[in-house]
Amino acid sequence: MNVLLLENIHPLAKEIFEMEGFNVELLSESLSQDKLIEKLRGVQILGIRSKTQIDESIFKKSESLLALGCFCIGTNQVNLEAAKQRGVAVFNAPFGNTRSVAEMIIAEIISLSRKLGQRNMEMHTKTWKKTAESCYEIRGKTIGIIGYGNIGTQVGTMAESLGMHVLFYDIVPKLPRGNARNCNTINEVLKNSDFVTLHVPATPQTRLMMSEPQLLSMKAGSYLLNASRGNVVDVAALAKAIKSKHLAGAAVDVFPNEPEQNTNSFSSDLQGLPNVILTPHIGGGTEEAQSNIGQEVPVTLIRYIKNGSTNHSVNFPEVDLPKAANRHRILNIHKNVPGVLSEINRIISELGANIEAEALATDNEIGYLLLDTDKAISQEVKTAIESLKTSIKTRILG
Repeated sequence: MNVLLLENIHPLAKEIFEMEGFNVELLSESLSQDKLIEKLRGVQILGIRSKTQIDESIFKKSESLLALGCFCIGTNQVNLEAAKQRGVAVFNAPFGNTRSVAEMIIAEIISLSRKLGQRNMEMHTKTWKKTAESCYEIRGKTIGIIGYGNIGTQVGTMAESLGMHVLFYDIVPKLPRGNARNCNTINEVLKNSDFVTLHVPATPQTRLMMSEPQLLSMKAGSYLLNASRGNVVDVAALAKAIKSKHLAGAAVDVFPNEPEQNTNSFSSDLQGLPNVILTPHIGGGTEEAQSNIGQEVPVTLIRYIKNGSTNHSVNFPEVDLPKAANRHRILNIHKNVPGVLSEINRIISELGANIEAEALATDNEIGYLLLDTDKAISQEVKTAIESLKTSIKTRILG
């Protein structure tokens, strides 16, 4: 198995793959589409972070590719539907940088409330301004969390431990942690929170979800924090809300258009505004987070390659079947149309194969089937299943 890791993925990932006997190439940068397609010749596993864009054409021209690992939380840089149609399972790291992002959010809430960014800039420009005006403790204040997933829940737990009240909203029903209170609408969160923090994925529903009407719905003198995705906030509208003093400040870690590499030419409407913290997409940028992700993603990829498990895949039906001893495992990805299983059962019957274990899961587009069968007949079964018009990708494990 050949593995290509891009964008300076933590070296621990390379070590884990190599311990399993895989050949690994680790590159520090992302690649252009043409260079990536060339590099993917003969590669079974690709690992990326957030800069590399993987579209349908890359999947079409990378026949050997079996799995893709996103060494980050988001997967919006990958055409997941195209990956599925080409039989490529995609995995991400939903837990690896949770703590790092949550800690940064808490640090920014305190910094905004005490205007530490402004005082720091003043001191660096030789200005001594000792004042308590408009500076507050965060104890007793209310934080509103939009998106109550892995990061959002951790932010809520940490905020409550500091004496804050916690409100949250999520489109999926979630049980509150601690004394957090679920809100029925985003507007309920906005109008009752001193700090609003966003932890949502990039989807058509979240695009520009914080535009001028929503920003004006926020409590006067409150703060907005965004460490989710750059396109969920109308940056120009946010700048306007701060200039008008409706909002007291903001902390933004993600932007609609981010440079592909470190540069001195980044610009934003938020630059130069008072009590605004701007950071270059570093929410998960800690040594601990990168190490966690470097371990989390390879483990799921290796389980998929060696056992066929699709647990935690973001685009495949989930199947996890303990491997039977002294059997070969056939893995088949096929179009989810009527009659496929009947055809496969016919093949098994005609070849006289003994099936030790079987598992099938489907979604609207594909079915994913695992079969453990006799070693003596397994190659014939695999070849016959592979020849079906409905088959997308079939492989066999010893």
